[in-house]
Amino acid sequence: MNTIIKHIATDTSPPSPAVEVTHFIKDFADYLPQAWQPYWQQLQSIPFLKFIIIACVGYIVGKIIQFIIMRSATQVTKRTRTLVDDKLIELMRRPIFLTVFYLFLILATKTLNVSEGFKSNLVRILLTLIVLLWMTRGFKILHLLLQVLSDLRNKFKMIQRKTVPLFDLIGKITLVAAGSYFILLIWGINPTAWLASAGVIGIAVGFAAKDTLSNLFSGFFIIADTPYKVGDFVVLDSGERGMVTNVGIRSTRILTRDDVEITVPNAVIGNAKIKNQSGGRWEKFRLRIKVGVAYGTDLDLVVKVLEEIGNSADNVCKNPNPRVRMRLFGASSIDFELLVWIDEPVLKGRVTHSLLMRVYKKFNEHNIEIPYSKQDIYIKEMPNFDKTS
Repeated sequence: MNTIIKHIATDTSPPSPAVEVTHFIKDFADYLPQAWQPYWQQLQSIPFLKFIIIACVGYIVGKIIQFIIMRSATQVTKRTRTLVDDKLIELMRRPIFLTVFYLFLILATKTLNVSEGFKSNLVRILLTLIVLLWMTRGFKILHLLLQVLSDLRNKFKMIQRKTVPLFDLIGKITLVAAGSYFILLIWGINPTAWLASAGVIGIAVGFAAKDTLSNLFSGFFIIADTPYKVGDFVVLDSGERGMVTNVGIRSTRILTRDDVEITVPNAVIGNAKIKNQSGGRWEKFRLRIKVGVAYGTDLDLVVKVLEEIGNSADNVCKNPNPRVRMRLFGASSIDFELLVWIDEPVLKGRVTHSLLMRVYKKFNEHNIEIPYSKQDIYIKEMPNFDKTS
């Protein structure tokens, strides 16, 4: 088979039916022992019988080779704990047998009493079937290997369950391209012109769909790098905040707190600064409740009241525990922050509302003043109005 393809590939003459593939295939008699040659010559008057005999021999030899290879491979795979190699060997069983059988059928075509053109086309068909056989089986082998690699996330971070379809598509395209190349060689078609045409078409398609391709590549790297995942709460550069509902190859969908879905192209979101509020060591999210108190207030009392509010509030984590920090001497207030953790970022609005309500009520109970913007006007001297005027 390699000799046939190599001859066709190196033949610089224009392809034509005159190129006979069968001329490069030895006769089956060349493989027989010398003592069997007379008996084989006696079958010259019955070409179809010779074809059947060679086909039967090919079937038997194919089964023997299949048995030997499978038996040897099975002995090796018994030493491993994984079942992947067993599945891989099982996928190779049928192609090995059919490849040997088809090669014997190619030898058998020399015995047919038909035109050389028919023999040549029959050989090409059989070689094409071999290429298609391994190409289609390669699809299953590729899928199996990708599934195995996707489970080894620590070693192959680029290959995950989300990226398996993309790698599967790239692998299938590669297999189809390679198979098509060999089929063109088998049928005596010069693939150079086809490759050049495909290159020109690829450049044209690349320019026409550059935005789409940019989104596809960005989507691939987003899925592989995983800066966020479905269910995370993210904040975009534009200020929108919502939950990621879908991470696709072309775009990412975000559901805002207003129940509005935003679709962002991956090329845009891949080059933007995204805050993932669900990221970090855990999914917990910290709230900062800013509170200002008037100058002259008992600061220890303020800290105690704020801590009680944080510890008694609903949906607030006990670990890490709530804490109070004094932040600034403001223009008209002393600024504090009540720091609490919540289990999920989605609770931010609800818990913020509850804490602010509690702060206002508790401060009123303890007569703690919350200053607000106000201005005092002092009149230094009253104007002297002339009563006679």
